[in-house]
Amino acid sequence: MAGPTSSRQAGTANYPEIIRALFAELDCSIMEVCGTHTHAIRRAGIHQSLPAGVRLLSGPGCPVCVTGGGYIEQAVRLSREPKVIIATFGDLMRVPGNTANLAAARAEGSQIRVVYSPLDALEIAAENPGAEVVFLGVGFETTAPVVALAVKRARQRKIHNFSVLPAFKILRPALENLLSNPQINIDGLIAPGHLAVISGGEAFRFLPDRFRLPTVITGFEPEELWLGIGALLQQLKTGRVELENKYPRAVTDQGNQSAQQLLNEVFKPEAAEWRGLGVIENSGLGLSERYQYYDARKRFGLTGIPSLEPPGCRCGEVLTGKVGPEECPLFGRNCSPADPVGPCMVSAEGACAAHYHYRSDL
Repeated sequence: MAGPTSSRQAGTANYPEIIRALFAELDCSIMEVCGTHTHAIRRAGIHQSLPAGVRLLSGPGCPVCVTGGGYIEQAVRLSREPKVIIATFGDLMRVPGNTANLAAARAEGSQIRVVYSPLDALEIAAENPGAEVVFLGVGFETTAPVVALAVKRARQRKIHNFSVLPAFKILRPALENLLSNPQINIDGLIAPGHLAVISGGEAFRFLPDRFRLPTVITGFEPEELWLGIGALLQQLKTGRVELENKYPRAVTDQGNQSAQQLLNEVFKPEAAEWRGLGVIENSGLGLSERYQYYDARKRFGLTGIPSLEPPGCRCGEVLTGKVGPEECPLFGRNCSPADPVGPCMVSAEGACAAHYHYRSDL
């Protein structure tokens, strides 16, 4: 395609005009799987500059958002146990559990510490040998390798009071589940750049091959997003079905094989619950046999807690592209970043938070 997919000379400012001119007649729905893409697109105003017939849908690519309330409830209950310190990323603090969130539990006296890395949680365990330190393991293949590293180091250093409460997700089974639903109408897909760095671009080959879905991997800068969207629209216009990597400076075909090996050593696939999709076989990562000592579920004898959705919240439907955030009756009324009801409004990668922060009426 001339213009946005083959030339950088026009500059980002010209992309909206070029895209609208080339694809004015297209009528299509594109899913941006990654929550970071959702925020980047809206921050740059790209959603307002596309042709009228091009619709952007959010997908299940926000790890905090797809984590069920039962997991949060489990973490809250565990935090109330004596001599337990919960270590977590900050995004999880206000995600609603069935009865409370972690922020409320901390206000009530639970020892809950926000960390920037699971390696920080490991150091907390080393410094507090009389306590049990549990790291809340939420994330996709992008986050899981550094958690795997922390588990390996705990074993090497013989730090026995460290464990992980795993809720890691593998994106492919969720996409397969989603795209197998005849009620989901998606014409093209923007694949997550960060995840592709780890998994490799070829990990998304199944999308065009099995589901006949045009797919483009792209980065997060405005120019990269325009290039990726332009390439995807060009596929749709010409009837091609391909996997294109428009993020070659970061994504290779095979990805980060060292990180993949680490994942395969420390974790093993298991069933996982996804908000909006239910339980999907082999879509989660649990500790492998060699490292099960560090699984908090086994250490504390934990059993799964069914997730309860906040009344009126449509986060699960937003995550599967069935509705947009503005179609939720709570959006901007009873649910806002200052007082969120559902996780899609809590997370920095949540679609509802992105739509709220970058509303055209603000």
